[in-house]
Amino acid sequence: MTRLVLATRNAGKITELHAILADAGLDHELVGADAYPDVPDVRETGVTFAENALLKAHALARATGLPAIADDSGLCVDVLNGAPGIFSARWVGKHGDDRANLDLLLAQLTDIDDAHRAAHFTCAAALALPDGTERVVEGRMPGVLRHEPVGGYGFGYDPILQPDGYDVTCAQLTPDEKNAISHRGKAFRALVPVVRELVK
Repeated sequence: MTRLVLATRNAGKITELHAILADAGLDHELVGADAYPDVPDVRETGVTFAENALLKAHALARATGLPAIADDSGLCVDVLNGAPGIFSARWVGKHGDDRANLDLLLAQLTDIDDAHRAAHFTCAAALALPDGTERVVEGRMPGVLRHEPVGGYGFGYDPILQPDGYDVTCAQLTPDEKNAISHRGKAFRALVPVVRELVK
C-alpha cells in the first residue's frame, strides 16, 4: 500500500480526503503532517491558491520522500476583485482571527446591495511527487454574502456565505452537507484521477 501524506494537522481534513479516496476505490494509506513532526511548516509566499498549494506539497514530498497533497483556499468577493483571496485567513493583518476577518469584510461591504454581493470559496489542491512531478486542480463553491453572520457550524467566512441554490449559510449546513458541495470536497474529488494516474 502506497502512503500519501497530506499537508495538514487538521484531522477532519484527513478524514474527508480519506473518505473520498476510499469511495473511489483507492486504498492508499493517508497520513497528515503530524506523522512527520520534524518537517517544518511552509510559508505561503505564493500569489495564487495554486502556488501556495504547490509550495506546501513539494516541501512535504521532498522532506518525506512520499507523494504529498496540499491545499490552499479562501473567499473571493466579486466586487472586491477577488479579495480577500489568498489573504482570507489574515485579512485584518494577522493570521487566524476568524471573527475579526469576517467583521472587517462585512464592514467593507456595508453599502453593497444584495445584487452585487456574489462571492465564492475557492480551493486549489496539489499533488507533488518526490521527483518533482506536480498537478493542481481547483474546486469552487459559488454563493452570495449575507449582511450578518448566521449559523454555528464551520469556521472562517462560513457564517456569511450562502451557497447558490440554498437559503442557509455554510455555517448552517452540517459538516456532511457542506462537504458534499464544498470547494475543498470538489477539489479533492477532482484529485482522485490524478492520484490514480500518478501514485501506484
